[in-house]
Formats: sequence, C-alpha cells, structure tokens
Amino acid sequence: MNRQILLLGGNQGNVIAACKKAVTLLSDSLGDPILQSAYYESEPWGFEASQNFINQVVEFHSTIEATELLTVTQSIEQQLGRQTKTGTHYESRLIDIDILFIDDLQIDLAQLKVPHPRLHERKFTLLPLMDYWSNFMHPTFKKTITQLTHECLDKGIVQRL
Repeated sequence: MNRQILLLGGNQGNVIAACKKAVTLLSDSLGDPILQSAYYESEPWGFEASQNFINQVVEFHSTIEATELLTVTQSIEQQLGRQTKTGTHYESRLIDIDILFIDDLQIDLAQLKVPHPRLHERKFTLLPLMDYWSNFMHPTFKKTITQLTHECLDKGIVQRL
C-alpha cells in the first residue's frame, strides 16, 4: 500500500462541494480516505483573482501506481468541470488536485514531480498539512512539515474555515 497525500482546492463556484465530490470519486479508485484536513481559505498564489481559494489535504492508502494516480486525478478534475489551462500561468478553477506525496518516493517525470515541487513555498499547502502531517518528513529536504512551515517565506493570508 502506498500512502498518497493530495491537495484539493479551487476558487470558482462551490469549491467545498467540489472537494467533497472529488473525495468520493477518488475513493472509487483509492479506497476510503484515511485523513482529511480542515478546509483553509487563502488568497490567490502566483496570480490575481477576485475570489479566494479553498484547499484541503486528503490522505489515501492504495496500491495504485504514481502515473495511474495522476491519470485518476486528472480525470476527476475533468469530470468536475475543470477546463484545460489556457496558458502557462496560474488561473482560477473550480477544482485542482495536486499530488503532494506518495510515501517517501521522489519522482521526476515530465508529467509528474513528487513530492510536489512547490509545496514548501506555499502556506495554503503547508497549513492544511499541519493538521495531521506535521511530523511527516519531506523526502527531498529531509525536514518535517513543521520545519518547512516555519521556514516558509509566503506572506499570503491563510485561515482555517
């Protein structure tokens, strides 16, 4: 069994309902979620948008391989109405599912990087991880989520809902 830690979120429409539906659809492929963080609201990161984001971290345990997990997450995003990106920049969306960690694996493929390459830079990712995974050791940096959170330079406002 692989421990898979995912970040769900978005800033358009009913994001909490979309996250709940995504967890249900993920459960069809991965089994029931093991842990789910609270929801967190944050300012857009890396671009301007009129709506704040809502994010949640969810952990699953399954035997699904990394590239298949990516296929599953992308399929669910499309089922829930995620539009194909119009450019190379960040943009508003109803749902986004990022693979943060798969056990302590380090994967560097063109289509998939695990651990997520920017999670340590983003409070909207780190603060939900603090709910249950504060002692989880980042396999690349060899630091806990607590340590990464204290070192994070992100000044954006993130609050637990």
